[in-house]
Amino acid sequence: MIVAHQVDRVLDDLGAAMTQLKRAMHGIPVRREGFKGHHDRAARAVGRLSAELQDASAAIQD
Repeated sequence: MIVAHQVDRVLDDLGAAMTQLKRAMHGIPVRREGFKGHHDRAARAVGRLSAELQDASAAIQD
């Protein structure tokens, strides 16, 4: 199904973006200006979004 394939592609892109962010953070003083807190909240939100998209993809394929 086309929609399920699109969701899978979005999940792949989201995973790649998070990996790129992780690599980009090396050497950045993460505790400065509260950046670590912002990063952690964003990472948790992306994790929840990924889980919801995976659930939606499974439901679409049924």
